[in-house]
Amino acid sequence: MLSMGVQAVLVVVLLGVATTKASEDKAEFWRSKVILTCPGKANWFYKNEKVYNESDTYEFTYTSKGTYKCEYETNQKYYFYVEGNVCENCFELDGNTLFMVIVGDLLLTIIVMVIVYRCTKKKSPAGPPQPSKAPPRSGGRGPPVPSPDYEALNPQTRAQDTYSTVVNRMG
Repeated sequence: MLSMGVQAVLVVVLLGVATTKASEDKAEFWRSKVILTCPGKANWFYKNEKVYNESDTYEFTYTSKGTYKCEYETNQKYYFYVEGNVCENCFELDGNTLFMVIVGDLLLTIIVMVIVYRCTKKKSPAGPPQPSKAPPRSGGRGPPVPSPDYEALNPQTRAQDTYSTVVNRMG
């Protein structure tokens, strides 16, 4: 069981290491806002119409999909195709937060498993249980005399029917 937990932790760690870091030009959605970022101050265009001057970021309220670009005076351009789902009451869970939630859940599960294991462990030493000793009897009376109704049968007087014979298989 522990090896499955170790394997799960390794998978989560490898997934966390494998996340990629975004470059300097990026698009971010936050609720109904969109933030586009270029690596330096540039003019911003939407469908070839200038919408914003000399800034490294352009923030706007998302209404429909479309192509945006930031263009520098050196004629260098960065294009952004923006399409997404937005809502006012939504929030985004980034990869690091999700990674920490999974690791925390695994650690909490392992701690609970150890506590349960230690609480349910036997408190007595290993080995068969020792029988309790009977209390000593008072020395007045002996065991009762067996009744004559339970004496052994005489083989000469016994019936010889099918179910009347006794088979001794111990000998």
